[in-house]
Amino acid sequence: MAKHSTYVGALSPEYALLGFLEQGATHGYDLHRRLLFHLGQIWHISQSQCYNILKRLEAQGDIVGELYEQPRLPDRRIFHITEQGRARFEDWLATPTGCSVRAIRVEFITRLYFAHLRGSGEAERLIQNQVEIVRQGLERLQSAQKTFAPEQTFNRLGLEFRLQQLRAALDWLQNCVKTLQGD
Repeated sequence: MAKHSTYVGALSPEYALLGFLEQGATHGYDLHRRLLFHLGQIWHISQSQCYNILKRLEAQGDIVGELYEQPRLPDRRIFHITEQGRARFEDWLATPTGCSVRAIRVEFITRLYFAHLRGSGEAERLIQNQVEIVRQGLERLQSAQKTFAPEQTFNRLGLEFRLQQLRAALDWLQNCVKTLQGD
């Protein structure tokens, strides 16, 4: 297994790129175009950022690029996912998303997209697991809420905001089930 010189958290579009490559080999421009089309409201990256991520993934051994010659056009680099890259993607896909609204908005929706493509109820299981994680997070925050002294106004306000966000996330997760069932 290749050594990873830099840590990349789960909130990186590299997993989305690995997911697209799991569907089949393609070139960087197509990967960027697909990322924008399917997940553009989640990931805001430029084409040059996409190419930089692909270079990093290749250096780590997660993908391999082959030069493809095109008559009368510039050569094109076609990327393939490696077994190592596939294993990293599968591990990421199976890892639960944390109980933060940002992680749900970015990481969970990306996971949900790829789980939905696989069918077999994978997306629904992912949603139900996330509902449980959010409920547990709500319970923890509600317990913490009881510990604040009356003069800790801003701690209470901050916690109330987080609680409202997580309640909204629960409603949204239930809506996801309905939306995906309508597909």
